[in-house]
Amino acid sequence: MEEFIQTGPVLKNQFTEDELLKSYLKFRLPEKIFNDVFLNLSRFGERVVTDILKSAEEAEKHPPEHVPFSPWGKRVDEIVTARGWQELHAVSAEEELVSLGYTRRYQHYSRTVQFAKLYLFHPSSSFYSCPLAMTDGAAKLIEVYGDDELKQNAFMHLVSNHPETFWVSAQWMTEKSGGSDVSGTETIARMEDGQWRLYGTKWFCSAVNAQMCMLLARVEDEKGETIKGSRGLSLFYVELQNPEEKTNYEILRLKDKLGTKALPSAEVKLKGLKARMVGVQGEGVKNIASMFNVTRLYNSVTSIAAFRRFLVLAEDYAGKRTAFKKTINEHPLTALIFARAKADFHLSFHLTFLVSELAGYEERFEEKNHFGLTHEEIKKLLRLLTPVVKLYTAKKVIKWSSELLEVFGGAGYIEDTGIPRLLRDNQVFPLWEGTTNVLSLDLLRAMTKDGSFAILVKMIEKKCERIHSNDLKSEVRIILSALNQLKAILKDTSEESEVVMEGKARDLAFSIGNLAGAVHMLEFCDSPEADKKSKIILKYFLENNPVHVESFDLDSWEKIKKMI
Repeated sequence: MEEFIQTGPVLKNQFTEDELLKSYLKFRLPEKIFNDVFLNLSRFGERVVTDILKSAEEAEKHPPEHVPFSPWGKRVDEIVTARGWQELHAVSAEEELVSLGYTRRYQHYSRTVQFAKLYLFHPSSSFYSCPLAMTDGAAKLIEVYGDDELKQNAFMHLVSNHPETFWVSAQWMTEKSGGSDVSGTETIARMEDGQWRLYGTKWFCSAVNAQMCMLLARVEDEKGETIKGSRGLSLFYVELQNPEEKTNYEILRLKDKLGTKALPSAEVKLKGLKARMVGVQGEGVKNIASMFNVTRLYNSVTSIAAFRRFLVLAEDYAGKRTAFKKTINEHPLTALIFARAKADFHLSFHLTFLVSELAGYEERFEEKNHFGLTHEEIKKLLRLLTPVVKLYTAKKVIKWSSELLEVFGGAGYIEDTGIPRLLRDNQVFPLWEGTTNVLSLDLLRAMTKDGSFAILVKMIEKKCERIHSNDLKSEVRIILSALNQLKAILKDTSEESEVVMEGKARDLAFSIGNLAGAVHMLEFCDSPEADKKSKIILKYFLENNPVHVESFDLDSWEKIKKMI
């Protein structure tokens, strides 16, 4: 009797096989740009399942090592990375994964094109996308707040498309005293001989072997006194590979993480590290908002990319694996899982590319835009939707990574299939760039500060007005009805206490994500580029009311306090 051997899932060209991405880009991009981008992404889509994937696999097999001392006892603090990790650095430069956002040769579509490429790259990058996120964020900071010297030197390295001159940037914010709450920052910036020097310990520093870094520190005056809280923090730039500076910081240890093993993350002690202030003293927290808009969007793009990779592998496997005389994708329960996963994936995709498009218009504004909004309105809408898209996509990829792993059965629990690593790696998405709770509170601040929710309402209503297809009229009614429901909830909630607002913040965030993603998908479904499947998925998603905000009042809060 011949021994049974199960065939594993196979990856094909990740662009030409992605009907959603192809049709979306054709829908959104002008024909000339689409034709140029199509050829580039078709080539790149093959690379991400061939040589780039091999580099990532090599990086995973040989995680980074910390060499604190030379053989003769000199402190060297070298981080040894795999050949594959270094190859991914070269690929990132050559493929313009950061520079696409700054050459802006595709005008306000540049971010859409850039993030389409990042979306293809991430699942085969062994999380080299993390250094790229911080690099892009640093480039944005320098572009907005940097002086001429930073713009002429560091910035040009960050946006270089030559591996030899391309720099990646780290982002050292987290300390023992606080993660997302940077007001607890204890790092001190002290002026010594006309030069800022940094002292303190940064608890979690990814891309610790980067060429440069952005970080927050608390300025100390001549009397050795500092201003407490967020308003006492300033933003600083440091160069990490300068031989003269190597003795001014110490890598204490590499972090032993749940996932992202190929990415070197460390705990670092600053011992008088030379620094350059960026922007106005005391406005560090305000300044890094520009960076967070970029890095949180990276988090969202890579979340949906990871979501799709898991989905593609599971679907391919489900069509090969037989159980009870049928391939497992023929069983109704498995088909139902895939249907629900695809609905969440499509909405996450459209929400992410909606925000990507807003980011493009914010950088290269045009009076005539798809949203019918002013430049100031787009800025405010980004302030509202950026925390939403980050928390929304992060939680969706975690939910479905766990669910889709079950499609593989026991094989999904075996390390050398690669499936368990996907689950572990994806767990990082809700943590980086602010947890779900932190971002929900960020949303509340945006909604109460500058009327951004009214701008969201305006955008949704305008998109609904432009729908021409009679087949989508019921979807328009559902979205507008849900929007009215959300407005009523917010009107009632705004009259409640801060505790009640906070208790509803998560549900409000996901409801806003549902509506924003659905209306962008609705607009796509009204175009000739959309296939029947997208319309079916939208209808399926809207069968359940997109607005879900559980009742929460002061009585509820009293009960919860007694429970915990």
